[in-house]
Amino acid sequence: MARNQSVKGNFNYNNIEKKNKNFMYKNLHRSNCYNSDFSNSNFDYVSFRGAHFKSCTFLGCTFRWAEFIGTNLKGSIFKKAKFENTIFDSVNLDGVDFKDAEFKNTIFLSTDTSKAKNLNLKDSNIRIFDEMPQLEISAELEMAVKNIMKNDYVKKARIFDTKDGNINVLNLMILLDNFDESTLIKGLNIIKVELDRAFYTLSYIIKLLKNYKIDGNI
Repeated sequence: MARNQSVKGNFNYNNIEKKNKNFMYKNLHRSNCYNSDFSNSNFDYVSFRGAHFKSCTFLGCTFRWAEFIGTNLKGSIFKKAKFENTIFDSVNLDGVDFKDAEFKNTIFLSTDTSKAKNLNLKDSNIRIFDEMPQLEISAELEMAVKNIMKNDYVKKARIFDTKDGNINVLNLMILLDNFDESTLIKGLNIIKVELDRAFYTLSYIIKLLKNYKIDGNI
């Protein structure tokens, strides 16, 4: 029997079909789904932080700028799925099938990829880090990162810190792939003051920074 219970805007689905749906920008934090079919659905810009999607089907789904952090995907199917600028951080990939999936600039961090099926680790569009990468940053950038974390919405999003309280170097590395250091420092300081709404993924910060550049604010 299908079960659908809303938890803080998220959902728990057991044995249900949700094909061809648009979940873009959803915060699926700690959602709990089992044996459900989401084929051909849009999961772009979605946060799967702490979620459980076990034995689920994601055939042909898209995951652009999606974040799987501490996610349990055991036994799920991602055949023909498309991943772009996607992060897998500390994810359970036991038995997960990526047959014919497409990857572009996708990162696996602290994740046992050996348990996944049909995942081509030699794909140049996949980067794998056994642990948080090392990154030398200036004192000014470090101060800007610590400063932005004083914003309540940034603090709740948990995109700039790790569970042990250190700076999330991986996300900082991604930001530096998109912006030079001077632009990033100026932009983070503006965001600290102006950001006044909840958000869930790093992509939102990148969008704000790009808008600031277009508007000439940084």
